[in-house]
Amino acid sequence: MKTMRLLVIGLLYYALAFATPIPNSLSPEYEKLLEDPAPLYEQPPTDLELFLDALGWQESGNRYHITNRYGYMGRYQFGRATLRALGYDVTRSEFLSSPELQEEAMLKLLTHNKDNMQYYISRYAGKKVHGVHVTESGMLAAAHLVGPGRVKEFLRSGHITRDGNNVPLTSYMRMFAGYDIGSLLFVEDSNSFAAVAP
Repeated sequence: MKTMRLLVIGLLYYALAFATPIPNSLSPEYEKLLEDPAPLYEQPPTDLELFLDALGWQESGNRYHITNRYGYMGRYQFGRATLRALGYDVTRSEFLSSPELQEEAMLKLLTHNKDNMQYYISRYAGKKVHGVHVTESGMLAAAHLVGPGRVKEFLRSGHITRDGNNVPLTSYMRMFAGYDIGSLLFVEDSNSFAAVAP
Protein backbone atom coordinates (compact mmCIF):
# COMPACT_ATOMS: atom_id res chain seq x y z
CA MET A 1 0.00 0.00 0.00
CA LYS A 2 2.81 2.37 0.92
CA THR A 3 4.60 1.50 -2.34
CA MET A 4 1.44 2.25 -4.33
CA ARG A 5 1.04 5.62 -2.58
CA LEU A 6 4.65 6.52 -3.33
CA LEU A 7 4.21 5.50 -6.97
CA VAL A 8 1.11 7.71 -7.35
CA ILE A 9 2.90 10.66 -5.70
CA GLY A 10 5.89 10.12 -7.97
CA LEU A 11 3.71 10.06 -11.09
CA LEU A 12 1.91 13.24 -10.02
CA TYR A 13 5.21 14.98 -9.36
CA TYR A 14 6.52 13.90 -12.78
CA ALA A 15 3.33 15.10 -14.52
CA LEU A 16 3.46 18.48 -12.79
CA ALA A 17 7.16 18.94 -13.41
CA PHE A 18 6.84 18.39 -17.13
CA ALA A 19 3.35 19.77 -17.75
CA THR A 20 2.93 22.25 -20.56
CA PRO A 21 2.23 25.69 -19.11
CA ILE A 22 -1.14 27.23 -19.91
CA PRO A 23 -0.60 30.14 -22.32
CA ASN A 24 -1.47 33.62 -21.09
CA SER A 25 -4.05 35.50 -23.15
CA LEU A 26 -2.21 38.81 -22.71
CA SER A 27 0.57 39.88 -25.04
CA PRO A 28 4.23 39.61 -23.95
CA GLU A 29 4.34 43.39 -23.42
CA TYR A 30 1.56 43.26 -20.80
CA GLU A 31 3.03 40.13 -19.23
CA LYS A 32 6.25 42.10 -18.59
CA LEU A 33 4.25 45.01 -17.24
CA LEU A 34 2.39 42.76 -14.81
CA GLU A 35 5.64 41.09 -13.65
CA ASP A 36 7.02 44.47 -12.57
CA PRO A 37 4.36 46.15 -10.40
CA ALA A 38 6.10 49.54 -10.23
CA PRO A 39 4.72 50.86 -13.54
CA LEU A 40 1.23 49.72 -12.52
CA TYR A 41 1.26 52.10 -9.56
CA GLU A 42 2.53 54.96 -11.69
CA GLN A 43 -0.05 54.72 -14.48
CA PRO A 44 -2.22 51.60 -14.71
CA PRO A 45 -3.50 50.71 -18.18
CA THR A 46 -7.14 51.60 -18.82
CA ASP A 47 -9.68 48.98 -19.80
CA LEU A 48 -9.64 50.51 -23.29
CA GLU A 49 -5.88 49.95 -23.53
CA LEU A 50 -6.27 46.37 -22.30
CA PHE A 51 -9.13 45.83 -24.76
CA LEU A 52 -7.07 47.17 -27.67
CA ASP A 53 -4.06 45.11 -26.61
CA ALA A 54 -6.16 41.93 -26.46
CA LEU A 55 -7.89 42.67 -29.78
CA GLY A 56 -4.61 43.55 -31.49
CA TRP A 57 -3.03 40.39 -30.12
CA GLN A 58 -5.88 38.27 -31.48
CA GLU A 59 -5.85 39.98 -34.88
CA SER A 60 -2.12 40.20 -35.58
CA GLY A 61 -0.03 39.40 -32.53
CA ASN A 62 0.04 43.21 -32.07
CA ARG A 63 2.21 43.62 -35.18
CA TYR A 64 1.68 46.86 -37.07
CA HIS A 65 3.55 45.87 -40.23
CA ILE A 66 1.79 42.70 -41.40
CA THR A 67 -0.76 41.99 -44.13
CA ASN A 68 -2.72 38.72 -44.14
CA ARG A 69 -3.60 36.54 -47.14
CA TYR A 70 -6.85 38.45 -47.70
CA GLY A 71 -5.11 41.84 -47.78
CA TYR A 72 -6.14 42.99 -44.27
CA MET A 73 -3.49 45.22 -42.80
CA GLY A 74 -1.78 46.17 -39.58
CA ARG A 75 -2.32 45.58 -35.89
CA TYR A 76 -6.11 45.44 -36.19
CA GLN A 77 -6.26 43.95 -39.71
CA PHE A 78 -8.06 46.76 -41.52
CA GLY A 79 -9.48 46.30 -45.00
CA ARG A 80 -9.16 49.00 -47.63
CA ALA A 81 -12.95 49.43 -47.87
CA THR A 82 -13.21 50.13 -44.13
CA LEU A 83 -10.39 52.65 -44.27
CA ARG A 84 -12.02 54.44 -47.20
CA ALA A 85 -15.37 54.49 -45.37
CA LEU A 86 -13.61 56.11 -42.39
CA GLY A 87 -12.17 58.79 -44.70
CA TYR A 88 -8.60 57.51 -45.08
CA ASP A 89 -7.00 57.71 -48.52
CA VAL A 90 -3.62 56.13 -47.85
CA THR A 91 -1.43 53.53 -49.50
CA ARG A 92 -0.73 50.19 -47.88
CA SER A 93 2.84 51.30 -47.20
CA GLU A 94 1.70 54.52 -45.52
CA PHE A 95 -0.77 52.66 -43.33
CA LEU A 96 1.60 49.86 -42.31
CA SER A 97 4.42 52.25 -41.46
CA SER A 98 2.30 54.40 -39.13
CA PRO A 99 1.26 52.90 -35.77
CA GLU A 100 -0.25 56.29 -34.88
CA LEU A 101 -2.51 56.20 -37.94
CA GLN A 102 -3.58 52.64 -37.16
CA GLU A 103 -4.49 53.54 -33.57
CA GLU A 104 -6.40 56.61 -34.75
CA ALA A 105 -8.30 54.53 -37.31
CA MET A 106 -9.20 51.96 -34.67
CA LEU A 107 -10.60 54.57 -32.28
CA LYS A 108 -12.51 56.13 -35.15
CA LEU A 109 -13.95 52.72 -36.09
CA LEU A 110 -14.95 52.00 -32.48
CA THR A 111 -16.70 55.37 -32.36
CA HIS A 112 -18.53 54.68 -35.60
CA ASN A 113 -19.59 51.18 -34.55
CA LYS A 114 -20.65 52.33 -31.10
CA ASP A 115 -22.84 55.06 -32.62
CA ASN A 116 -24.22 52.60 -35.18
CA MET A 117 -25.16 50.01 -32.53
CA GLN A 118 -26.16 52.33 -29.66
CA TYR A 119 -29.78 51.16 -29.64
CA TYR A 120 -28.68 47.50 -29.53
CA ILE A 121 -26.08 48.22 -26.84
CA SER A 122 -28.73 49.89 -24.68
CA ARG A 123 -31.23 47.09 -25.28
CA TYR A 124 -29.04 43.97 -25.01
CA ALA A 125 -25.89 44.72 -22.96
CA GLY A 126 -25.95 42.77 -19.71
CA LYS A 127 -28.43 40.18 -21.02
CA LYS A 128 -27.97 36.62 -22.25
CA VAL A 129 -29.08 36.41 -25.88
CA HIS A 130 -29.03 33.19 -27.94
CA GLY A 131 -26.79 31.62 -25.30
CA VAL A 132 -24.25 34.48 -25.23
CA HIS A 133 -23.77 36.99 -22.40
CA VAL A 134 -23.84 40.31 -24.26
CA THR A 135 -21.57 43.23 -23.29
CA GLU A 136 -20.72 46.46 -25.04
CA SER A 137 -17.05 45.54 -25.48
CA GLY A 138 -17.98 42.11 -26.85
CA MET A 139 -20.37 43.69 -29.34
CA LEU A 140 -17.72 46.18 -30.49
CA ALA A 141 -15.14 43.42 -30.93
CA ALA A 142 -17.62 41.31 -32.92
CA ALA A 143 -18.47 44.36 -35.05
CA HIS A 144 -14.77 44.72 -35.82
CA LEU A 145 -14.72 41.08 -36.94
CA VAL A 146 -17.82 40.98 -39.17
CA GLY A 147 -19.39 44.46 -39.14
CA PRO A 148 -22.11 45.99 -36.94
CA GLY A 149 -24.91 44.83 -39.23
CA ARG A 150 -24.05 41.17 -38.63
CA VAL A 151 -23.95 41.73 -34.86
CA LYS A 152 -27.43 43.27 -34.99
CA GLU A 153 -28.63 40.34 -37.10
CA PHE A 154 -27.32 37.88 -34.51
CA LEU A 155 -29.08 39.72 -31.68
CA ARG A 156 -32.36 39.77 -33.60
CA SER A 157 -32.36 36.25 -35.06
CA GLY A 158 -29.49 34.23 -33.63
CA HIS A 159 -27.81 33.89 -37.05
CA ILE A 160 -24.04 33.52 -36.54
CA THR A 161 -21.78 35.05 -39.20
CA ARG A 162 -18.18 33.88 -39.56
CA ASP A 163 -15.23 35.79 -40.99
CA GLY A 164 -12.94 34.59 -43.80
CA ASN A 165 -10.96 32.48 -41.32
CA ASN A 166 -14.18 30.75 -40.15
CA VAL A 167 -14.17 32.59 -36.81
CA PRO A 168 -17.75 33.05 -35.52
CA LEU A 169 -18.77 36.46 -34.23
CA THR A 170 -19.92 34.80 -31.00
CA SER A 171 -16.31 33.85 -30.18
CA TYR A 172 -15.37 37.56 -30.20
CA MET A 173 -18.44 38.45 -28.16
CA ARG A 174 -17.31 35.96 -25.50
CA MET A 175 -13.56 36.59 -25.73
CA PHE A 176 -13.81 40.37 -25.42
CA ALA A 177 -16.73 40.58 -22.99
CA GLY A 178 -16.58 42.66 -19.86
CA TYR A 179 -14.06 45.40 -20.64
CA ASP A 180 -15.33 48.63 -19.12
CA ILE A 181 -15.01 50.87 -22.14
CA GLY A 182 -18.53 52.28 -21.94
CA SER A 183 -17.38 55.01 -19.56
CA LEU A 184 -14.82 56.21 -22.11
CA LEU A 185 -15.82 58.74 -24.71
CA PHE A 186 -14.29 58.92 -28.16
CA VAL A 187 -13.88 62.54 -29.17
CA GLU A 188 -12.67 64.21 -32.32
CA ASP A 189 -10.05 66.89 -31.81
CA SER A 190 -8.29 68.48 -34.77
CA ASN A 191 -9.00 65.47 -37.02
CA SER A 192 -7.51 63.00 -34.53
CA PHE A 193 -9.29 60.75 -32.07
CA ALA A 194 -8.44 60.13 -28.45
CA ALA A 195 -10.10 58.27 -25.59
CA VAL A 196 -10.94 60.42 -22.60
CA ALA A 197 -12.77 59.83 -19.36
CA PRO A 198 -16.06 61.74 -18.99
